[in-house]
Amino acid sequence: MKKIFADLLSASFLLSPMVVSQASADDHRRPPLVVQKKVVVKKTVVRSHWKKGYRVNASERRRFSDVNDYRRYRLAPPPRGYRWVRADNDYLLIGVTSGIISSIIAGR
Repeated sequence: MKKIFADLLSASFLLSPMVVSQASADDHRRPPLVVQKKVVVKKTVVRSHWKKGYRVNASERRRFSDVNDYRRYRLAPPPRGYRWVRADNDYLLIGVTSGIISSIIAGR
């Protein structure tokens, strides 16, 4: 009985490196896992240029910043009922009530 147990124990010590090497060889044969990411880019509508006579809607007007110190930017004083606004890098003279662009000064 001791002889059989000793033989099984020695066989397990001799066979264990072969089992481990077979498992690592299988790892190299498998193709690597490839993870692909899907990137979604949300585009925003940005007008690159404005046109005289275009009516600016309320949602676009919220993005504008009022120009109160128009002399600092070398702009003429706005007539009554108009105001200067800055849209991106352009200065627009728009009607307060109508929202129609009457003058454009491109990027200064």
